[in-house]
Amino acid sequence: MASNLNRVIVTGNLTRDPELRNLNSGTSVCKLRIAVNSRRRDQSGEWVDKPNYFDVTVWGAQGENCATYLSRGRPVAVDGRLDWREWENQEGQKRQSVEIIAETVQFLGSRDGSGGGEGSGNGGGFGGGSDVPADTSDFDRAPVAAGGSSDDDIPF
Repeated sequence: MASNLNRVIVTGNLTRDPELRNLNSGTSVCKLRIAVNSRRRDQSGEWVDKPNYFDVTVWGAQGENCATYLSRGRPVAVDGRLDWREWENQEGQKRQSVEIIAETVQFLGSRDGSGGGEGSGNGGGFGGGSDVPADTSDFDRAPVAAGGSSDDDIPF
């Protein structure tokens, strides 16, 4: 029996600043909106970019990081799942939307805009660094045993 798969990965630019709020339970939720271009040919045969817009929801500490370190125009990569919602508005009309529930959000480029856009020297590719401070407590150096050892002592 085949299983279902609901997975989406997109890269694009934020169309507005992140909106962070806290639920009554204390859980943080951040809303993002990103534009992702699709290339297609127009009626004249020329290639044109057509933007697609996606609403993204980021939960917890990752959402707080998004609100702190991201702003309008910043390139991001989002990995998550699609979620479809349906509701009635105040006029009684049925409304529906599809949004991305993010599992991970990768910050691309740099905070000052010099690391991911055109003319930045990296061709609009992925930046090598991150603005989010890393928790390096797991990487504390282990004490060296008395007498020491060298890489030459390793048997492989």
